[in-house]
Amino acid sequence: MIRVVLADDQPLVRAGLRVLISDTEDLAVVGEAGNGAEALALARELRPDVVVMDIRMPGMDGIEATRQVTAGEGLAKVLMLTTFDDDDYVYGALRAGASGFLVKDMALEEILGAIRVVAAGEALIAPSVTRRLIAEFAGRPEPAAPAPSVRALEQVTEREREVLTLVGRGLSNSEIAAELFISVATAKAHVARLFSKLEARDRVQLVITAYESGLVAPPGR
Repeated sequence: MIRVVLADDQPLVRAGLRVLISDTEDLAVVGEAGNGAEALALARELRPDVVVMDIRMPGMDGIEATRQVTAGEGLAKVLMLTTFDDDDYVYGALRAGASGFLVKDMALEEILGAIRVVAAGEALIAPSVTRRLIAEFAGRPEPAAPAPSVRALEQVTEREREVLTLVGRGLSNSEIAAELFISVATAKAHVARLFSKLEARDRVQLVITAYESGLVAPPGR
């Protein structure tokens, strides 16, 4: 069972997500918060698998709450709520350690799928939003604290570099397997070794490293 905390200052949004999740067998809402401080407290107390976090909330916003949640050992993965126009906010959320992003007008099944993806330790990399933002993230001059060091790529094999490149392009494990003519289990094993060698918390950090190291060129370059 995937345990979820909902954090949004709009009760109707929380209610809609709660009803949606209650109809599934593998997801359960274990807590609700109306701001970032409440979300952080619930994450520490309940230790859910995923916090679905709105970015704009009164008091402590979703970005600061995400930074503190993801800094804790063994705490939840964070899935942000955003809109297409929130580029700067999403950029900040990446810096804070978010594992993915939801758009509030997404189809209901896509929202459920996104929660499952993040709970499984992968990142939700939607070509229309997140990949563009990660490219922007990698191109900015300030240091990327959450990203693993590009120097660690010296430990990576040629095959793992190929896998990292495909992760950077936003491919899933099954798509990587098809691209490289390997099994899905082998693709998962390569990704797992990349997590270890690059000290990456999740797939978002692998994507950032792929851009920073030049394995994947940001769009338009």
